[in-house]
Amino acid sequence: MMNFKNSLTAFAVAAALGLSSSVMAAETGGLKIKVTDQNGNPIAGATVLVKAPDSLVSKNAVSDAEGFVSLRGLDASNQYTVSINGTQIQAFEANNVRVITGKSLNLSYAVSNASSNMETIVVSGRAVSAIDTTSATTGMDITLDMTESLPTGRSYQSYLQLTPGVKPSSGGNPSSKSGVNYSDAGGAVGTSSDNVYYIDGVNVTDNVTGTFGGNINSEIIQEQQVITGAIPAKYAGGSGLVSRVVTKSGSNEFHGSVNYYFQNDSLVGDYDSPTKSQSGFSTFDTAVTLGGPIIEDELWFFASYQLKNRKDDVADPETGAIARSVENESTLGFGKLTWQATNDDRLVFTYFNDPTDVSGSSAFDTLSNRDRSRKQGGDNYKIDYTHSWDDVVLNAGYMRHESELSDIAKDKSTRNDVAYFADASTTTQSDTDLGGLGSDTLRERNKESYYVNAEYYLDTNDFGYHTIEVGYSAETNENITNSVYTGDSAQYTSIGAADAGTTYDQYANADGWIGNRDLSDDDAARIAAATGIAEADVANIVFNSTAGNPTGDVNVYRIIQTQQAESKLETKGQSFYVQDSINIDDLTLNVGLRAEKWSHYASTGEKIFSFDWDVAHRLSAVYDINGDGDSKVWAFHGRYYDPVRTDMTSFAGNLTGSVREEQVFVDGSWQTFRTRGGVATQDAFFSPTTKTPYTDEFLVGYSTNLTEDTNISVTYTNRKTRDILEDYDLGVYTEGGQLDGSSLALPLSYFGYTENPGSNYVLATLEGGKRDYQGVEVTFKKLRTDNWNLLASYTYNDAEGNTNSDGNADLQGDFYYLDPRAPNMYGKQPGNVDHQFKILGTYYFDNGFEVGAVYNWNSGTAYNRASNVYGRYLPLREETTYDFGGYDGRWIAPGNLASQETPAFGTLDVRLKYVQDFGDYEAEFFLDVFNILDDQAVTEEEQLVAGSGSFEFGEAKDWVAPRRFYLGAKVLF
Repeated sequence: MMNFKNSLTAFAVAAALGLSSSVMAAETGGLKIKVTDQNGNPIAGATVLVKAPDSLVSKNAVSDAEGFVSLRGLDASNQYTVSINGTQIQAFEANNVRVITGKSLNLSYAVSNASSNMETIVVSGRAVSAIDTTSATTGMDITLDMTESLPTGRSYQSYLQLTPGVKPSSGGNPSSKSGVNYSDAGGAVGTSSDNVYYIDGVNVTDNVTGTFGGNINSEIIQEQQVITGAIPAKYAGGSGLVSRVVTKSGSNEFHGSVNYYFQNDSLVGDYDSPTKSQSGFSTFDTAVTLGGPIIEDELWFFASYQLKNRKDDVADPETGAIARSVENESTLGFGKLTWQATNDDRLVFTYFNDPTDVSGSSAFDTLSNRDRSRKQGGDNYKIDYTHSWDDVVLNAGYMRHESELSDIAKDKSTRNDVAYFADASTTTQSDTDLGGLGSDTLRERNKESYYVNAEYYLDTNDFGYHTIEVGYSAETNENITNSVYTGDSAQYTSIGAADAGTTYDQYANADGWIGNRDLSDDDAARIAAATGIAEADVANIVFNSTAGNPTGDVNVYRIIQTQQAESKLETKGQSFYVQDSINIDDLTLNVGLRAEKWSHYASTGEKIFSFDWDVAHRLSAVYDINGDGDSKVWAFHGRYYDPVRTDMTSFAGNLTGSVREEQVFVDGSWQTFRTRGGVATQDAFFSPTTKTPYTDEFLVGYSTNLTEDTNISVTYTNRKTRDILEDYDLGVYTEGGQLDGSSLALPLSYFGYTENPGSNYVLATLEGGKRDYQGVEVTFKKLRTDNWNLLASYTYNDAEGNTNSDGNADLQGDFYYLDPRAPNMYGKQPGNVDHQFKILGTYYFDNGFEVGAVYNWNSGTAYNRASNVYGRYLPLREETTYDFGGYDGRWIAPGNLASQETPAFGTLDVRLKYVQDFGDYEAEFFLDVFNILDDQAVTEEEQLVAGSGSFEFGEAKDWVAPRRFYLGAKVLF
């Protein structure tokens, strides 16, 4: 990492060249074209022109002594025409050539001499080389023809599963490489909080969860670029993938489409497992798109509207009877206006929205009394201005992303989670999950950004070709919440009647409980201070009263809402980057710096913490081995910062919203031992020494064309994630605390304090926390020639570490035995998938039929042998205490962390498609068959050693859905 002074110097140099700045560079790509004669000899002096009907940008250049031209600053399109002319050659034209954003792909054309009497030679677009010999970036370019020929879900999130190395995900937020793929909260697997999602440059990443926060009609996607490694400095990014969607635009010709897709339970097979049955459902998806000129060559439009609806009958997880019906309906609107005011000035206005109403949860293990309806989505705006000079493209704009995510409880009765020990073997989920959901939660996650950026193309004689990019942005994230407790404004955690007489120590520490518990031995000091009981005697508190309990169970713990109000938290950030892509003969160097600074604001509007400028390097070198665009080697080293999200701002800055009191039942009454939220007792402070989490990546790779249309690539990636954020309980770690005198203790000075700040917790860098990843990926590609294409990939993931935390207020700073430095905490990461294999491809028959297929195989997902504490799935502890580092405690037992693995499985999906051309319009009909082999493999197993509900440890809980058919039709004009 370079210091900030040096980065300012670099920025000043760029400014001296007359440049401006942005978080996102202009959405352009390029072509490197070689012109030869029929014998392969280079032709100098040929004029090469490229243009497309759906782009107002055209470029031309003259080939050099080796026959090369480089054309940059082109809009993404698959409709480019390449025209080649010259005094000594026959005029030549290639159609349907593709340009991909951020890529400089290679073309080679052999032209005839001028003695021929033929008119212009016209060919259908030759497939470009699979290799970009100027870029070290890894990932996948998901093109329109790919998604329309393969069996996939109907969303940009589902398209991510086509990318090599992306792990299985049912929620659409998949992990890639070193991204966290497991959460202690509920033992959830398959959801990453490390990804960054862009739609037409609008960052729609949810600022609280780090997952996607916006939806669009998949029919309007022009291309989707997925970056999984060697991420350039112009992009934000942590240890996850970057997804960039570019939407279609209007052109000088009217074009559009109408589609209808549907599926219902009659098209789905039955589950083999007797514990899960196929419930009734129906779904349809219909959309219309239209684009064209308002004023030819000057003003274009493109618009779409989509209606998606799904209805599900949800079966009770214990009886199999239909418990409820759930309807999910979304309406997705989109509009884009493109105004080419002059030959050099373009203004683009984009709007899209995604309102969605969900009447309830379709999860099989959600009981109806814990059901909720959901309202989500919002409006998104972007206005973007571009001015072009000969060698400079200046781009500036404004965007706003709005996203509601509100949950309304169906059952308004008081929530009561009941735990059982004596009757654990006969306890069901209906016994543990009593009362309603417990609260209505109103949420809005909004984002606003101003940006300016530029690309400068500089060609020198001695120092190569340069593409210099700089950018600056200012961004504000809003997290607006209003949690309203239902029932008697309290939520209870109790124990069953048979366990009356249980002591605090037995409740907090014994393994074998079924159901959620909300007290631990780490709460003893606070309870002692609140009740006047000696701390050593807290363990002997007996729970045996049912007085006032909402379901007549034994009182233990409750959290009561004493004040209810809306809370608005904000983060405000600035970022800039500067990078130079330098091409000298066969070597390309990309030298980049990215700087970010973020501040956090409480609900009062007061700034509560600012992170200093973090400056990260992104450096790569790519060498075209033979100088012909057919092979390359590359290396990359860079750092990705992961700015702290607004969930942590809410933890530290909720000063005017809801106030809650945590209470324990002692001697016949409820005693408050901790207050959450409000000014009186701030829940948490950012400690002055907190650092921004980061990931360092080292990557090397080799790629070569085996033939004109086949290619193989091998990549090795090494990533190390450090400065991971967590919340700390100072009463455990600092002077006079539980760990005082041990090697795990942390002095107040570690947090930047001279005295306890008086909050419940502090947010700080997790001492000793780390994640280490290395992996190898092999990818084979066959471009579309001879009527077929293919992509096959194998990925090996070796992920180790001692924390799953991702700034989500987990328990590692609260419980001594979860400290990253504690025994048996470092090892294989839960959520990791060691081996993955993917193969996908399409065959195009000459009679209009197409057959596409996708096969995904994985070796299974690692998970812990776990117990349930505070709703977290924690690895099991030793039964007896022993000394470690000067503290005598029950540490995590060996052989529990990521010691289990779900079975390996593969799924084959197939699409049969027919295309009929009617001249002015085209009709498409397709049939998708998902899991065509009906291999209903296990995807989830019970992680709790004591079991939960109806499942015992290691028992299968969920499976690949049975064979299912999906039908669709589309008309294009």
